[in-house]
Amino acid sequence: QVRVVESGGGSVQPGGSLRLSCAASGSIFSRNDMGWYRQAPGKQRELVAMVTSRGLHSGGQTIYADSVKGRFTISRDDANVDLQMNSLKPEDTAVYYCNADIRPGGPRPGYWGQGTQVTVSS
Repeated sequence: QVRVVESGGGSVQPGGSLRLSCAASGSIFSRNDMGWYRQAPGKQRELVAMVTSRGLHSGGQTIYADSVKGRFTISRDDANVDLQMNSLKPEDTAVYYCNADIRPGGPRPGYWGQGTQVTVSS
């Protein structure tokens, strides 16, 4: 049974930091690519950052959206994926979702968490 649980959202002022955590259950997750997406009001869900299962013994390979490079850091420990968000901007405001099985064709349905709200505002 698939279970993906996110935590760590909240409200912060511009320039502040938040850390999101994602815990996935199930024996297959160590072989999956995992990551974080976000969806702002009126916009499509977009990839923020992901970590591959390849080279997982050394932390995996990471991919970031251009808009968050240098500010966000994704890390992974087996089936747990964290997203450290620094220097937050108002445009980072969105619901953030973890996906526990990202395929070449996109995130796999049914492997989403419930989402956690991040609000950046002064």
